[in-house]
Amino acid sequence: MQRIYRYRMTTTSGGNLSIREDNGDVWITPARVDKGGLRRSDIVLVRADGTVDGEQPPSSELPVHQAVYRARPDVRGIVHAHPVALVAFSIIHEVPDTRLFHQAWQVCGAGGFAPYALPGSAALGDVVAATFAEGYDCVILENHGVVTAGCDLQEAFRRFETFEFTGKTIIKARLLGREIRYLTDEELALAQTQQSPLPEFARTAPTSDEKELRRSICDFVRRAYRRRLFISTQGSFSARLGDSSFLITPRGIDRGSVEVDQLALVEDGRAEAGSAPSRATRMHAAIYTRHPQIGSIANAYPVNATAFGVSGSVVDTRTIPESLVVLRRPGLVGFAAQFTEPESLADAVSPQQPVAILENNGVLVTGKDVLEAYDRLEVLESTAEALINARAVGTPAPLSDDVIRELEESFELG
Repeated sequence: MQRIYRYRMTTTSGGNLSIREDNGDVWITPARVDKGGLRRSDIVLVRADGTVDGEQPPSSELPVHQAVYRARPDVRGIVHAHPVALVAFSIIHEVPDTRLFHQAWQVCGAGGFAPYALPGSAALGDVVAATFAEGYDCVILENHGVVTAGCDLQEAFRRFETFEFTGKTIIKARLLGREIRYLTDEELALAQTQQSPLPEFARTAPTSDEKELRRSICDFVRRAYRRRLFISTQGSFSARLGDSSFLITPRGIDRGSVEVDQLALVEDGRAEAGSAPSRATRMHAAIYTRHPQIGSIANAYPVNATAFGVSGSVVDTRTIPESLVVLRRPGLVGFAAQFTEPESLADAVSPQQPVAILENNGVLVTGKDVLEAYDRLEVLESTAEALINARAVGTPAPLSDDVIRELEESFELG
């Protein structure tokens, strides 16, 4: 709940979470308690026999949670909140299409829609539960908000956050005025194709340089999560350790709480025994092999820059001097190439072309070290947001050719 509140995905009074025990008992957030200051002792136990144990009354949406649990015996955790992007969809009576991203489709599946009923009522519980009974795990509530469910609270949260990110990206992309591109069945299948695991090696104790690099990567990944450049289910970060080795984030971990011992060391095309390197490892390896000057790489999902990748729009860095100097002129990489041609990604970036927008899959940024790669990621997202906002008030005007030539000569951008 602290995460949901901290990232403005609910309000002080809105939203509720629950967990169901195997015996049917339900733990749920309380009514009329500040969501920004919730304590463990505030959580209310509603036993299977209907008795209540807690300092506060249970959430007024308890009937919704109980109805979903009855309809879906597999569900053990539920998130209900009012994130602004999904509320926007709820009041236009649409459901975000999760085929926007392969990860969103895998994590959330298709979204459902529940017709309006009085908040907190048994009638609302009935219509929401009926929608979940159809097999949906993410459900938009008409003119209200969203409910997501999972085998535990963590899975429900991952679905909630990923669904919200999908909704935000669609909204931003529509503001660009271009047709949004969704993934085909073939592209979704391509993205889920299982890669053969890397050969493993038994490693020795890490050096002090490796320990420091592990800390640095984790610090920046967690910062990227706090800055909404990653979400919990999406994003990878790596950094070169030696000429033929690098550290990379693992697959299947929560980006908001990654730890140093979870990172994977990759060396000469092999992974340290017991690690689970990111699916992007082969792409990162190809880039490091092609470009010895590149020391760090991030695949990220900042919502504004990602909107350009789902609409085929150009991030025009000729509009802001810092953007042109830091980012150069980002290109667009096709979706299929990201999974079938890692060498083509290595061709798409270089020290002179450090950033690429990935079609329906976020962005790719590089740098000589972790700090430079991360800085480029922040500048890219700020630039993308400024361009989208500019369209709401006028027509973005690029710098003149003379100004661009001056910048290119002064900062040696050739």
